[in-house]
Amino acid sequence: MLRIAVPNKGSLSEPASAMLHEAGYRQRKDRRELVLVDAENEVEFFFLRPRDIAVYVGSGRLDIGITGRDLLLDSGSQAEEIMQLGFAGSTFRYATRPGTAKDVGEFGGMTVATSFAGLVTKHLADNGVDAAVVHLDGAVETAIQLGVAEVIADVVETGTTLRNAGLEIIGEPILESEAVVIRRTGAPADDPKVQQFLRRMQGVLVARRYVMMDYDIRVEQVERAVALTPGLESPTVSPLHHEGWVAVRSMVPTREAQRIMDELYDLGARAILTTGIHACRL
Repeated sequence: MLRIAVPNKGSLSEPASAMLHEAGYRQRKDRRELVLVDAENEVEFFFLRPRDIAVYVGSGRLDIGITGRDLLLDSGSQAEEIMQLGFAGSTFRYATRPGTAKDVGEFGGMTVATSFAGLVTKHLADNGVDAAVVHLDGAVETAIQLGVAEVIADVVETGTTLRNAGLEIIGEPILESEAVVIRRTGAPADDPKVQQFLRRMQGVLVARRYVMMDYDIRVEQVERAVALTPGLESPTVSPLHHEGWVAVRSMVPTREAQRIMDELYDLGARAILTTGIHACRL
């Protein structure tokens, strides 16, 4: 039975469970439930603190897990990323009071406060900077005001919180993070149960990004229409009972669907329909 770690709370929890549900797996109905067995799919889910997931997976106690890239790298565990999941995106950056420093190279001798001490310590070392790192569990933007540190390193979304604290972002991003699937470093890459899980998750990602588009068009316009809707492999083109017309079916990116429909209509296509994709295998 495949043993999978899932975040039990925070910004990763609900999107991860929703994606697993779309992939056909049972998910817990009670937030107090810590272990759930999905016998039909031969999977056992363990709902854990997001920060602990890389440790359990890296130790080999669990086969795979869903966590943030930032939490994986901060843990220092013997675990590696094997799939990006496209949600919980964030940017990890340094910030300080204006005039304190222009980039990370000027942090020498300063103190950096962060909730990701492992990640920041490595980043500073990689840049040859000798600075002290103080670990805080949250609200690190107050560390400078209270004199605990001269610099902070934290997740930045809009930057509003930092500006309100009188801070400015310094240098390039330390890390671009998102939710990822991880496994123990060196684990067999061809484990059939893991590969099946990854195919299901990939199917959800594709289903979320694409819709199925159907339309009727004159034969003489097929090549131009197909250029707009090439699909993943090739569109399906079938003759209609009405001579000179064909029906075309193809997957198109959801974000471009409305524009493509307009252009198809201008080519003379009619009965243009889009249908959501609930699951797929490529």
